[in-house]
Amino acid sequence: MNEKEMFQVYMAEDDREDQQLFKMAIDKIDASIELKLFSNGYFLLKFLEEQTRYPEVIFMDLYMSRMNGEETLTAIRANPKYNDIPIVLFSSFYDIDYISDLFALGANRYLHKPSSFNTLVSALKRTFNSIKRNELGGTSIINYTE
Repeated sequence: MNEKEMFQVYMAEDDREDQQLFKMAIDKIDASIELKLFSNGYFLLKFLEEQTRYPEVIFMDLYMSRMNGEETLTAIRANPKYNDIPIVLFSSFYDIDYISDLFALGANRYLHKPSSFNTLVSALKRTFNSIKRNELGGTSIINYTE
């Protein structure tokens, strides 16, 4: 990444309150992170297809209208030009068998939505560090208890 280029994060989330909390957490971690928000996977995918520079990471909620997280994950991973983009599924749903299936579809991380703002900030820091350290190697579940 060029020094002049900002660290880009895309997020598909249909809940406006969750979008706002995510944005506030990102700003607290590093105000220079460029966050692009989408109300569902369809809009994220359409925007991604128009880009020549891809984000450093994509966060997606699992349950969204029009195109959910699993459908979006499958569509993104169907195109080899997106193989190097880490995808973090971000949901309050927690089923280890389903999460394993999502990893098999190409998810890199699974972040269980924390219930407090400070825990969200800590979880996002840990997620960013995990992605930077590991690049795309392996998968990981990030689950904070409060």
